[in-house]
Amino acid sequence: MTSNREIHLASRPQGWPTEDTFRLVKTEVPTPGPGQIVVRNQFMSVDPYMRGRMNDVKSYVAPFALDAPLDGGAIGEVVASEAANIAVGATVLHGLGWREYALLDAAAARPVDPSIAPVSAYLSVLGMPGLTAYAGLLEVAAMKPGETVFVSAAAGAVGSLVGQIAKLKGAGRVIGSAGSPAKVERLRALGFDAAFDYHDGVRESLRTAAPDGVDVYFDNVGGDHLEAAISAMNLHGRAAICGMIGQYNATEPPAAPRNLALVIGKRLTLRGFLVNDHNNVRTAFVRDVAGWLRDGTLSYDETIVDGIENAPAAFLGLLRGDNLGKMLVKV
Repeated sequence: MTSNREIHLASRPQGWPTEDTFRLVKTEVPTPGPGQIVVRNQFMSVDPYMRGRMNDVKSYVAPFALDAPLDGGAIGEVVASEAANIAVGATVLHGLGWREYALLDAAAARPVDPSIAPVSAYLSVLGMPGLTAYAGLLEVAAMKPGETVFVSAAAGAVGSLVGQIAKLKGAGRVIGSAGSPAKVERLRALGFDAAFDYHDGVRESLRTAAPDGVDVYFDNVGGDHLEAAISAMNLHGRAAICGMIGQYNATEPPAAPRNLALVIGKRLTLRGFLVNDHNNVRTAFVRDVAGWLRDGTLSYDETIVDGIENAPAAFLGLLRGDNLGKMLVKV
């Protein structure tokens, strides 16, 4: 336990990142000080929001530093501890991914029970994506039974859970968009009432899938999807704005939505949110999701890439939409 590998940010991308945006760096395994632990990471997460952190601009989270390791959700085993409350051998969830060994204060780690579910699930269905889906749909958009729900990027880590949770909570009709025929078929297998490939035209496809309009839109894409949703939404419709992956790599301002004036007459609510603002629903989230997993009514997909050295490729694949469900790196 002497050699450690980390992924550093080598340059700030203009437009799409490339492999040259990242650098694999060898370091020594750190030694914990008082109150600290060292974690051998088993899985790490790559997420769309990380693209924004590669830009040196002010945002809701600090940008990644150049020539330093990136960070993000990770889970692993404690291999050294100078903390009274976390023992060697514990499995912990924390925020220092993109490296094989992480040194952190014990207060920044959350112990989890690996006997309840595969450890990777704590980064997907039982983790941030699951809570994002649950809180965004039920608290931010306040979905009611019988309503029609439209989800963009619906085959991704968050979107695939939004659609299923909507059905489990009594939605009348759930529609999803995805980026390939295979993903569309997967959405139908997950219980979506309708699904379409956005390459076939978002506005026309949504109009066909939702002839009676949309009450709730869960937005992961922005741009043409948001424009189509605004056109399709019923009076007093609500949109939970979770992400806008369709424009994260754009170098020009987005052309859409061009129909924001409809927000007035339709009395729509478009509300952006961050998952960290909704920890108040975590207890209900864990209760509901654990129950659905136990009885088999909720499914989740993971796309796993092996090796810390392949983390950049996994991230680039995520931006291209290569993943089904949550994109993870097995460290």
